[in-house]
Amino acid sequence: MNYPEIELYIGGHWRRASGSPIINPADESVLGTVPHATKADLDDALDAAAKGFAVWRNTAPSTRAQIILRAAALIRERANDMSRAMTLEQGKPLDQARLEILRGCDIIEWDATEGMRLYGRVIPAGPGLQHTVHRQPIGPVAAFSPWNFPMSSPARKVAGALSSGCSIILKASEETPAGALQLVRAFHDAGLPAGVLNLVFGNPAEISSYLVPSPAIRLITFTGSVPIGKHLASMAGQHMKPAIMELGGHGPVIVCGDADPVTTAALSVTAKSRNAGQVCVAPTRFFVQESSFETFAQAFAEGASRLKVGNGLDPSTQLGPLANPRRIEAMERLVSDAAARGARVLAGGQRIGNRGYFYPLTVLAGVPDSALAMNEEPFGPLALVNPVRDLDEAIAKANALPFGLAAYAFTNSADNAQRLSNDVETGNLSINHFVASTAETPFGGVKDSGYGREGGTEGLSCYTVARNVSHKFN
Repeated sequence: MNYPEIELYIGGHWRRASGSPIINPADESVLGTVPHATKADLDDALDAAAKGFAVWRNTAPSTRAQIILRAAALIRERANDMSRAMTLEQGKPLDQARLEILRGCDIIEWDATEGMRLYGRVIPAGPGLQHTVHRQPIGPVAAFSPWNFPMSSPARKVAGALSSGCSIILKASEETPAGALQLVRAFHDAGLPAGVLNLVFGNPAEISSYLVPSPAIRLITFTGSVPIGKHLASMAGQHMKPAIMELGGHGPVIVCGDADPVTTAALSVTAKSRNAGQVCVAPTRFFVQESSFETFAQAFAEGASRLKVGNGLDPSTQLGPLANPRRIEAMERLVSDAAARGARVLAGGQRIGNRGYFYPLTVLAGVPDSALAMNEEPFGPLALVNPVRDLDEAIAKANALPFGLAAYAFTNSADNAQRLSNDVETGNLSINHFVASTAETPFGGVKDSGYGREGGTEGLSCYTVARNVSHKFN
């Protein structure tokens, strides 16, 4: 089966504990057990992170980079086994799982080398006086990662913290724990000092309420839903802890009349089906100029209907199962509500079978603004396609929700591109493609989609504090 035994990792040592079952979403079988950390385990992790930080912050940046790069190399060597375990626990097709792992390696490697360039500066002053600004690691980090990207999401947090000189306690998903475990194992095997990286699982509310207030923790980073993010941000604020919040989205896609509707629809099918739509930056609300609408909608529906749905271990599968029964329930509720309000179901719309969490890529057209799906993040294979008169209306509709994580647009007009760049309220805008972020670019949201950044120099800066040293001398 190639599914690893899941353990806690605290202070450089692996620990077993009782916990909850891990379910294969393709057939609902039990893969194993994820251990739940006790308060004693969390106390040990906090102590280990404090001691690990004292060592790691005083380790030369070049030495830190060598260890981090060694871990990335080990992950690349183990990518095949890691991708199989990810498909078993999360459902995504094997090729997507492997691409996620390699993308995680790209992030780790970029952060590792950029960590050697966290430069300070000298500020001009008068004779006998010098101001210097130092970028220093903020301290031990409490990180919370989601189930939809079991390896790359934890990798982003671990790489950012470690490359900046911080230690970290990673609370990864209980539903998809293997990606985080195998990530941590690579750092252990690469020779990371004990306590610098710790891994725990358990009841999310209990763990966050224990770690966030701890004096040992100096920064919170969370990827997940808006309601939980607001709760954690409030808790962090009560204890004067800075936070990086990468929260939900409801990605608008603006298709201008000068874009090729058939080509754009084909790209949209691929982007929307990735990870079965369980992506915070997934394209969801498609606003298509009236002249291209029917052609785009028909091409989108035809492409969606051709996708091969099945077990992610099958090399021919293009759309795997949803990760858990909650997503099936959400899809059924949102599609039923939209249809009742007059939306047309152009493709999909019903669960496939009754064993395994399979749901097809569903395309709805003419979805009213009042529909639940137009206001709640579907987080599944659901595309909402509506016509708009012009770019003004498209931008207004794109900005109408409180989300602002990622947005997309297709146009061959420089004027349109400039307007979109200025007026769409989002942290990440991609024009004529569907890649929301890369290792070297900052990623994060505006409005209810969060604050702080992951990736790029801006992301590493979030793990540091700027200290000014003013020195008067004779």
